[in-house]
Amino acid sequence: MVSTRCKMVVKEELKKMNLHFIVVDLGEVDIMENITINQREQLKTALLLSGLELMDDKKAVLIEKITNVIIEMIHHSEEVPKVNYSDFIAEKLNFDYTYLSNIFSEVKGITIQQFIIVHKIERIKELIIYDELNISEIAWKMNYSSVAHLSNQFKKITGLSPSHFKQLKDKRRSPLEDIGN
Repeated sequence: MVSTRCKMVVKEELKKMNLHFIVVDLGEVDIMENITINQREQLKTALLLSGLELMDDKKAVLIEKITNVIIEMIHHSEEVPKVNYSDFIAEKLNFDYTYLSNIFSEVKGITIQQFIIVHKIERIKELIIYDELNISEIAWKMNYSSVAHLSNQFKKITGLSPSHFKQLKDKRRSPLEDIGN
């Protein structure tokens, strides 16, 4: 689950099934009852119809948690944390970063760092489109060491400079769930 809408869909499906939840968070659901195999299949089917997936594989669940931490950190926080991303992710998930990094790369085919960069660029596109901050303010907000560093990374990923991107009439952005896949 990568959005508030996803959480709402899951809550609705659980309510329809008369299941009581303690927590419905990004990538995680804690249900009060022990559910039967039939209920699990029913929930799985209902979620699939809404474009969501019930994950059973422990690696897939961990990848989903890593993804959600990154999305939360970059897209839903007022400011990107000033600490190392590796420390932030490891602390948030209570796992060794090397372990998380190896599993992520194995399953996703890109490194966590590459995944973070493409998400940061997508967030920068959003901030450019909103036109509330100048490029220096965006660089500071997104924790870049300089405008030049942001511009170089932006151009490497998009093929455009931030100022050229801003001039484009058709400022297409990618849905969060499609980034890094």
